[in-house]
Amino acid sequence: MGEGSYVAGGGARRPWLARARDFVAGSDTPRAFLERCIETIEAREGQVQAFAALDLDAARAAADAATARWAAGEPLSPLDGCPVGVKDIIHTRTLPTQMGSALYAGWQAPEDAAAVAALTAAGAVVVGKTHTTEFAVGASPPTRNPWQPDHTPGGSSSGSAAAVGCGMLPLALGTQTMGSILRPASFCGAVGYKPSLGALPLGGVHPLSATLDHLGPLAAGVDDAWAAARIVQEVFGGAAAGATPWLLGDAPARTPARLARLRVEGDADLEPDAAAAFDGFVDALRARGVTVLEAAADAALRALQSRIDGANALCLRILRYEMRWPLSLYAARAPDAVGQRILDHLAGGAEISFAAYREDLAARDTLRREVAEVAAAVDGFLLPSASGPAPEGHAFTGARTMLGPWSVIGGPAWSLPLLAVGGLPFGVQLAGAPGGDLALAGVARWLMQGAGGD
Repeated sequence: MGEGSYVAGGGARRPWLARARDFVAGSDTPRAFLERCIETIEAREGQVQAFAALDLDAARAAADAATARWAAGEPLSPLDGCPVGVKDIIHTRTLPTQMGSALYAGWQAPEDAAAVAALTAAGAVVVGKTHTTEFAVGASPPTRNPWQPDHTPGGSSSGSAAAVGCGMLPLALGTQTMGSILRPASFCGAVGYKPSLGALPLGGVHPLSATLDHLGPLAAGVDDAWAAARIVQEVFGGAAAGATPWLLGDAPARTPARLARLRVEGDADLEPDAAAAFDGFVDALRARGVTVLEAAADAALRALQSRIDGANALCLRILRYEMRWPLSLYAARAPDAVGQRILDHLAGGAEISFAAYREDLAARDTLRREVAEVAAAVDGFLLPSASGPAPEGHAFTGARTMLGPWSVIGGPAWSLPLLAVGGLPFGVQLAGAPGGDLALAGVARWLMQGAGGD
């Protein structure tokens, strides 16, 4: 669909790469595109509150430079001139990085994070910093859901998802440790992409969990998300990218032959209307000729599904153990400046021994191997991106029970804005085995194209 679309509900996503042919032809320019984004920011930011900081003058100057390069036929990359938001736990040299915490109020990083440096070297235009929950795990930010302001936008990449979901930006950076890219993408009607663990560099990203933290984009379309992730990996790599360049390639649309419907423990939390919408989506896939496996009829999938039960608790234990540095130091130095949610996590982590932590890491490694074995026979796993549409209220950013499994597994996962429930977006989660990013992106593109999306 064209600029300003939402597949299920008629929203305002504003894809970038869909306009590239117009930049080449001269019928549109990056500066004009930016001005349309700014119009939306000025119209909606007072209510949505997606941004912790903005620099529109610098963005306009950068968009003018990109416009000149496109006019000369010399763009730096397909994202040259693309407006980008940066989650406020990711360092930016020209804008403050405040982590959603009073402890970092006004703090300025000396250099850009690796991902920001890669995108700006490719010509992307940083418009502003997007709100995050406190250190990506604590108290909620002021951001509101752009579809229904009295509902949560999700977290922790709250501002990134809200800005993309309502057309303020085509692209924003986020992070996920348990559910912080895919859940807000689902709630706000954006595309969310969590690459395989280690595919993208975490340099300049405030740490939360050393073995669970993922960097990834929230975007108006699969094309935009894939282009951003690919550029970042090609410029700076990641912890595992050197051995396996998972994101290299164009990822053309790929028709899946077999997909597996996973029913994890989070299915017990599914709201009835959301469950019905998802079941209808699966039925529609079958009508299009895709075999969708269910555990009841497939022994290998049934065995895997039973082993995935407990993945959320496993993910939470690992997070709580690993977040002790540096958050426990903050709490010791300034306990009144650290939110209760973080203090509760730290108290739970203090009860976990190193021996128990090692056992959890071993259990995670076993689960990852088992997922890879089953994944070899399918083109991806399907499950909802959340328990339903965004819940009412702002203190609670939504359940993570649908998202913890693929965070601890470390494989690629997408939230695709293909459904709506009660007039609110509701995402489809498409997941794969670690390292399977390229093939899975092709399936994600096929699913979006089939729904008329980007």
